[in-house]
Amino acid sequence: MVEYKDSSTDPAPIDAALAALADPTRRALLETLRAGPSRISDLADPLPMSLNAVSKHIKVLERAGLVSRERVGREHRLRARPGGLAPAAAWIAEMQAFWAERLDALEAALENENQNEEETK
Repeated sequence: MVEYKDSSTDPAPIDAALAALADPTRRALLETLRAGPSRISDLADPLPMSLNAVSKHIKVLERAGLVSRERVGREHRLRARPGGLAPAAAWIAEMQAFWAERLDALEAALENENQNEEETK
């Protein structure tokens, strides 16, 4: 088992965010919340599933830190929390930079090899 010594390398927030985003229903809920806070019932109306099923999706988003809930009387209002994506976005940016660097090095090596082949002809 891998032990993480530095909390900045803790994969849990990244795993939770990516797992939450893996489902199209949860992505649709987040898209709707981009327009602003909304009641759970309003979020559930256009979806072809029960309110209970939508609530389960919302709980996944809450655990991932992508959505926050505010209770006002009997109403539950949800709000998108874009900061919840920060750990996953940072990891993706690191991976993108890593692979871009590797691909640039490969391209340079291939160009060098092609140049050497042309010179020997």
